[in-house]
Amino acid sequence: MGLTYADLRLSNLFNRQKLNIRALVDTGATFMCVTEEVALQLGFDTTEVSQQVVTLADGHQRKVPKIAPIEIAFENRTYVTEALVLGNECLMGVLPLEAMDLLVDPHTQKLVVNPSHPNYPVALAK
Repeated sequence: MGLTYADLRLSNLFNRQKLNIRALVDTGATFMCVTEEVALQLGFDTTEVSQQVVTLADGHQRKVPKIAPIEIAFENRTYVTEALVLGNECLMGVLPLEAMDLLVDPHTQKLVVNPSHPNYPVALAK
């Protein structure tokens, strides 16, 4: 099993700045994470945004900037959320995956729209 990456479009909903990115899809992570460079290119000042305390994979806790609102777009799906500014590559966690009804195809190692709901996302409310 290898790594899965996806091409996404991020939009800052305040200034309408858009940016195409390539993100690691991580079903073990929670949030959308972007690099400092991506946050700056979207027009955010990371010194003037709220902060989020996160626990990293090594168990250490750290306070990181949280940018919002951003829109994530993939194929025919979009989701408005927040993103943590963290790390050296963008990462798409389970919250946007679930909200956009996206799946990782283990055979092709690609992010795909849920084939059970190809035209629009369906989320569980239970």
